[in-house]
Amino acid sequence: MTMGPTPFAQALPGISPGIYDAPDFHAIADIAYREAGLVLSEGKAMLVYSRLAALVRTSGCATFGSYVMRIREDAHERGKAIGALTTQHTFFFREAHQFDHLRDALRPQLIARAEQGRPVRLWSAGCSTGEEAWSLAMTLLGPDRVAGERIARHDIRILASDIAAPALATAQAARYRAADLKSVPDDLALSWATIDGDNARIAPELHAIVRFRALNLLAPWPMAGRFDAIFCRNVMIYFDTPTRERLLSRFAEILTPGGTLYIGHSERMTGAPIAQFTQIAPMIYRAATAA
Repeated sequence: MTMGPTPFAQALPGISPGIYDAPDFHAIADIAYREAGLVLSEGKAMLVYSRLAALVRTSGCATFGSYVMRIREDAHERGKAIGALTTQHTFFFREAHQFDHLRDALRPQLIARAEQGRPVRLWSAGCSTGEEAWSLAMTLLGPDRVAGERIARHDIRILASDIAAPALATAQAARYRAADLKSVPDDLALSWATIDGDNARIAPELHAIVRFRALNLLAPWPMAGRFDAIFCRNVMIYFDTPTRERLLSRFAEILTPGGTLYIGHSERMTGAPIAQFTQIAPMIYRAATAA
């Protein structure tokens, strides 16, 4: 008796049975959750196929089933797959009111601290292709190029981390379409970007304070010091509640007392972390001070 297409196969038109089946999807979803906290419902089956198909081909695997075996055994290939499954959509000065808060409420005290010889540390956690990190750097150094270069000579660093290597490569290259910079305030763009036709380049002076690193937010963190502010926006929406709450508690522990956490508009503070933070504005929280 010949069996017809499974409901899973019927939901994936154009994909031959045996190439990518329900067990393959569920295995990949399990790996993505265990490795990076990503929650992939069955409704994301086509998205998983579209994002991993090229990796399956270039790995030499004939089917997703054989690719699953590959990524279970090969940590490097597994990292590439996890990176491909993450959403890399961002833009300069996204949620502009948060950068206004950084400029008006935090920047004066951070600059004063730096001028006293004390370290200033910010973290763009889940920096994607770099727009957030460069927005932070521009905001911190300000619109005056000469003053900004002087500020950059102090002990100021912005850590920009992501799990996806291709996104980090784009971030480090610091080259974008000119149209991508339309959301950058004019005075900051004038000081910290060079536009040539359809292309734009972030000023090399900003590279002095930004460090891009590959980092899985669910893995151990190698950073020894604390951060004055953390931007982690539109990352936790892909986590379930327990994973999100564990991450928020870790942020509370690595922020300086009274440090600031910026989250995405669709993200919420729930559970134990509520006691570790005080909301001071929409999507902006202050870490508890030492008892």
